[in-house]
Amino acid sequence: MNNAIITGATKGMGRAIAIAFATEGISLAINSRKADELDAFKTELLTINPAIKVFTAVADGSNKDQLLQFAKSAEQELGTINIIVNNLGMYEYSRILNDGDALFQKMFNTNLMPAYELYRLFGKSMIAAGNGHIFNICSVASLNPVVDAGTYSVTKAALLSLNNVMRLEMQEHGVKVTAVIPGSTLTASWDGQAVDKDTMVLPQDIASAIVNIYKMSKGANVDQIIIKPAGGQL
Repeated sequence: MNNAIITGATKGMGRAIAIAFATEGISLAINSRKADELDAFKTELLTINPAIKVFTAVADGSNKDQLLQFAKSAEQELGTINIIVNNLGMYEYSRILNDGDALFQKMFNTNLMPAYELYRLFGKSMIAAGNGHIFNICSVASLNPVVDAGTYSVTKAALLSLNNVMRLEMQEHGVKVTAVIPGSTLTASWDGQAVDKDTMVLPQDIASAIVNIYKMSKGANVDQIIIKPAGGQL
């Protein structure tokens, strides 16, 4: 059975990806800082597919020690982790010159560090097995910086760069790496703003793309996929 670890899985894109994988029969490891969220979501996932296993842990994914403890426990409970979805992220509307003193470190720890650490933790075992798939949820800001979200743009560009290094390191070993680059997607980042969901990418669109990429033949890899609103960025 295939086992996936998904960071930031109880909301938004991560939640939709977890549901899509559960539907496909893939067992899951998910974390959150809120135990009640985890318990409710675990119940929902097992209702969708009682045949899978769901490992949960109360852990802050932006805290290196908690992240690694969660990941190691997930492997002990589920077995080999062969899918990683680096979805955890945060958006802050701020120009760099107006950033608070702690914002860069917070953004780095949320948007970049988890992908780096999970890669280092599981990468060699994926190489030894000769299979696996890593998905890194980047952003169109990885390609075209948003000046009003400067540090977000920097950390997401760094994530895309990390993704590309991962792919080059892994491609000779049969391990796939894909950068998923969403445009304006209806997640909690838009809370408090008046938006029309029919003009946006939905989390389910991202999940559908990831599942279809994962199900491709052994010889095919999608290096990166950009999914933007049909009418253009909001």
